[in-house]
Amino acid sequence: MPELTHFSTDGRVHMVDITAKAVSERTAIAKGVIKLNNEALQKVVTEGTKKGDPKSIAEIAGIMSAKRTSELIPLCHPLSLTQCDVKVGLTSDGYEVTASVKTSGKTGAEMEALTAVSVACLTLYDMLKSLDKSMVIQDIRLIEKSGGKSGDYKVEEK
Repeated sequence: MPELTHFSTDGRVHMVDITAKAVSERTAIAKGVIKLNNEALQKVVTEGTKKGDPKSIAEIAGIMSAKRTSELIPLCHPLSLTQCDVKVGLTSDGYEVTASVKTSGKTGAEMEALTAVSVACLTLYDMLKSLDKSMVIQDIRLIEKSGGKSGDYKVEEK
């Protein structure tokens, strides 16, 4: 069974030492959804919002947050991202958010992709809360990663 790497042998929390790890190309893709009631969704689609285009603003927020993940998650290493793409797509009951992140480094980009999705969903909530306070953010998850010692990972989607 894998060990929790953010704890030292004496049980103290620490940032993992990645000094000896090899630099490799790393990618991560994460997804999540935010569900709205039908009335709110129809209003957004037909009339838009006074605050601007929720999709574009959420995409920018996702990218900005991916770049600052180590400032938000205490034990994350700061990464120099070489690519970050956040896509917000309309669904029949809300929005689906997908974030794709790339870096060349000693540690993976999973947290950056997950942070991008989370913040994009929160941005959508913030922009649309006047229409629907009952929105639900759900299913934020890692879909795929590549690179590094632990190898590749991919979820088979339904």
